[in-house]
Formats: sequence, C-alpha cells, structure tokens
Amino acid sequence: MTQSANNHPNRRDFLALGVGALAVSAVPLLRRRDQVIRRTIPVMGTMAEITVVHPDRSWGHRAVDAAAERLQYLHRTLTRYETTSDVGRVNGAAGRGPVTVAPSTVAVVDASLRWARATEGRFDPALGRVVDLWDVTEASGPPPSGEWGRFARAGLFRLVETGRDGGAPAIQLLDSTVALDLGGIGKGYGVDLAVDALRDWGITSGLVNVGGDLYALGPSPDGNPWTVGVRDPDSTDGVLTTLAAEDQAIATSGDYVRYFQHRGQRYHHLLDPDTGAPRETEARSVTVTAATCLAADAGATVAFGLSDAEAASRMGVADPSARVVHSA
Repeated sequence: MTQSANNHPNRRDFLALGVGALAVSAVPLLRRRDQVIRRTIPVMGTMAEITVVHPDRSWGHRAVDAAAERLQYLHRTLTRYETTSDVGRVNGAAGRGPVTVAPSTVAVVDASLRWARATEGRFDPALGRVVDLWDVTEASGPPPSGEWGRFARAGLFRLVETGRDGGAPAIQLLDSTVALDLGGIGKGYGVDLAVDALRDWGITSGLVNVGGDLYALGPSPDGNPWTVGVRDPDSTDGVLTTLAAEDQAIATSGDYVRYFQHRGQRYHHLLDPDTGAPRETEARSVTVTAATCLAADAGATVAFGLSDAEAASRMGVADPSARVVHSA
C-alpha cells in the first residue's frame, strides 16, 4: 500500500463509491470485452456499493446478486435495531440464558471477542447499552455522567459467551447490563463474505464498499491497483490522500460522520470502553489496511486516537496484517 504523490486530489476525480470515508477513482479504460457492473443497496445502516468487472454482463449481475444477498442476510441477522434478528434476540435475553443463532453470527461474535481479548478491551463488542445512552445520531447533549460512567473499564466483553445449546450455535449474555453492538466489526465481516461470493462466481476484479469499509478484489480494469481516496474530515468534497489497493481491505474510522455538537464540543460515535464516553483525542480519522475487511474494520476502531506505534502494538496481537496507513 502506497500513498500517491498528490496529497490533495479533488473528490470530483473519484466515483462516489460509499457514503463513508472512502472513495474510489473513476474506472480507467477497460480492457477489450470487459464490462463494469455497479450496484448500490441500502444495508447495515448505510449504503453498500458493489462493483464487478467481467466480460459477461449477465454473469456479472448474477455475481453482484450473490454478494448483495450475503450483505442483506447479515443485515437481517446482525442488526441490533430489530428484536427478531439474532443480535436483537440475544440482547433481549440478556441475563436469562443462551439464544440459538446462525453459525455466521457466532463466527463474527467469536472474532469480535478475539479482538477484545487481544486489545485488552479497547475493542469491546458488548457496549450496546452505552451506545444507546449516547445515541449520537439523535442526541443534542451528553447523558448524565453517572449513567455512562458506571460502564467505564467494565470489560463487558467478558460477559459474552458463545457455544452450543441443544446442538445449535448459541450466544449468551451473562448480565442484563450487556448488549451486543457489532458496528465496529460487522460491516467488515459483511464485506469479506460479499467478496467471497464474488470469488465463488469467478470474479477476479471488483470492489465491495460498505459505508467506507472496502475490499479491492484483484486489479482495476487497466491491470493496475485500484486508487482509493481518503476523505478529508473537514470537507465533504475533499480527499486527503490516495492509496493503491489490490486484494486488500481498507477501513477508516472518524469523528465526522456520526456525531453531535454541544457547547462547542464534538461528541462522536467512537466510544472508549475505558471511560464509557466518546474518545477524547485530537485525531479526526485513522485509516487501516489489512488482509481482511473484518481486521481492517476492527483495527480502525482500535487505532482511532492512538499513536501509530501504539496502534500497531495493539492491532498486531489481534491480526499482524492490520496496520495504520494514514491518520489526520
């Protein structure tokens, strides 16, 4: 992964792939017979965009269908905003016993717990109650400190167990104060499954971008790596820098997509398990690359607000492929 010499490209030079922190440069001239199939779908609380390069347009559309179905399935099972989803049912039964779920739900929760243990709780998938308290998309001011302070350094992930119940995969929350929120890893996991679907259909060139969690599959249509732009936190049209990506995942965490302002202070959605409140840092965004989008997604959550050296130390235990490539 390398940075472009042009540190301030204009976002108009990029396709609007993703409503989050990443954009992809305009598709270059195609090789003979190649077709570009592109689709945008609402999923996981954001927009997912799937791009496939293939000579057979009908085949490409079917590959996109398969990738989209993987994302929609995960949305149905992982969303915490529906009481009938796997995560919704697990949260509803907190403190009352195990809940049987899909194997993919256990897989992503197991992965999140590995990241939680490896980072000593800096990544915590069990902050759902704290996320609800802050509700940064609707709030106009912070909740009373006594409400969120009780979650500080609670290590809530330790109250999440996975296993089997009656032979079926199951998840149990050991206390009613615990609720799963897989927002820091679920999109990345979804991107990986969607890319797997494209590979199953023989696709060797494409992109999957879910709200700024992106995987670049193979080379771009001209045979070179894809060019990915990292959004300027201070400008909806600005791009801070560009990255070259091929068979690689990229994810960015920042304080500028979901937040509210109160008395001159910005309160964003990236909560610190050590305090139970949004992380206090001068950083605006951090971009992480990794071999999988799950690792890039979780890694960007961990790395936000850390020095590059400390981020590398924390992430390296969980996944040595994850590394910070840009921070602002």
